[in-house]
Amino acid sequence: MKHHAIVTLLDMQPTPSDVVVKGWVRTFRGNRFIALNDGSTLRNLQCVIDFENTDTNLLKRITTGAALSVQGTLVESQGAGQRVEVQVSQFEVLGDSDADLYPIQPKKHSFEFLRENAHLRVRTNTFGAVMRLRSALAFAVHRYFNEKGFFNLHSPIITGSDAEGAGELFRVSHLDPKSPPLQDNGEVDFSKDFFGKETHLTVSGQLEAETFAMALSKVYTFGPTFRAENSNTARHLAEFWMIEPEVAFMDLSGNMDLAEDFLKYVINDMLTNHAEDLTFLEDRLIQEDKSKPERERQAMTLTEKLKFVVENNFTRLSYTEAIDILKNSKPNKKKTFKYPIDAWGADLQSEHERYLVEKHFETPVILFDYPAHIKAFYMRLNEDQKTVRAMDILFPGIGEMVGGSQREERLDVLESKIDQLNIPREDLDWYLDLRRFGTAVHSGFGLGFERLVMFVTGMSNIRDVIPFPRTPGNAEF
Repeated sequence: MKHHAIVTLLDMQPTPSDVVVKGWVRTFRGNRFIALNDGSTLRNLQCVIDFENTDTNLLKRITTGAALSVQGTLVESQGAGQRVEVQVSQFEVLGDSDADLYPIQPKKHSFEFLRENAHLRVRTNTFGAVMRLRSALAFAVHRYFNEKGFFNLHSPIITGSDAEGAGELFRVSHLDPKSPPLQDNGEVDFSKDFFGKETHLTVSGQLEAETFAMALSKVYTFGPTFRAENSNTARHLAEFWMIEPEVAFMDLSGNMDLAEDFLKYVINDMLTNHAEDLTFLEDRLIQEDKSKPERERQAMTLTEKLKFVVENNFTRLSYTEAIDILKNSKPNKKKTFKYPIDAWGADLQSEHERYLVEKHFETPVILFDYPAHIKAFYMRLNEDQKTVRAMDILFPGIGEMVGGSQREERLDVLESKIDQLNIPREDLDWYLDLRRFGTAVHSGFGLGFERLVMFVTGMSNIRDVIPFPRTPGNAEF
């Protein structure tokens, strides 16, 4: 007999015919009541056993974590907290679980402990909710771009270029690490390597997306990216996923319109279609807040924060205007900013971004026209020769959510920038071809998917929104 997902059974009316359900035991009370969960929903299905007519040895095998197949009748529940339950006629233990060794017991565990058991943590309510929302967000991303006429590009994971120019790259090599071939000057001869040159794991699919945008007009990438940054903060991963749309014939203003519309779409989808998991995570945060000093408590609930984005128009202002506001702000004058704003050209920190969003404007904020020296080489230089057509979108609680720009479409200007940064032209000759053959205004942005998942779920550590986090010193599972 075909088995039902628990989420389906919980929404069904009681039925006189038998149903089959399969899942993992969360709890087993009084040799009678099994709380079964299959991951399809936050809620457990209560399965009631006739323990007097069940073999005692079989009952002993119903332990937390064990996998069961249960057959019985779906009836109206006699207990509180659920509408229906299964009166069990027969069941089978598909996989035993050693109660003494199973680490995910029905009690509260620290996130640090659960990270050490990342292969099992998704069986908890919190991580089940987070990972279901992560999946739903990914689907909403693809659906949005498909509805808007974008084509999906699988950009390469192995690349010979550093799109960000930061140099924090993981090398991909087939050479013998103990005795690699050397050039006359003693440096490694990467011409003897697998690809005939030095290659790395990608930090961005943007440059490749630009090539496709200049043929298909509207494209996006959504794939893994890598950064060899030796950082152990709650906001950094060595492996993470990036959403990067790229659009031909679109200027910076259109880029801001696209990013705002996209963010509102995917977040509204979570509010509309995934309330159960959001409500659970919101309640978790409310309970967590009660144990904190009042000054450390969240100003908005999780739902209020998401609606803050969906229901407000994003305020748009230049970097220069933002600097003036920050310089004259109370936190700056009272020197309560950790990084005081003294002059134009400062690289804004999260505390500055959050002040603009949460205190000054009380809306999401889009900053644009940043100083050229703090932004990447591919961003379009403005006529003032000091700023570039870059934009960042700032959210409450997290600061920067999106970074993007109008790309530099002028060949001579881009060549000059590349030369100033001592980037070998031959490494980017294919990229320069886009400016030689049918150049046009084009723009795009990048959004770290895990940062979006953090915002939607309210999780405070990026390690808790990706299935298996990759950080310095950690590549488990």
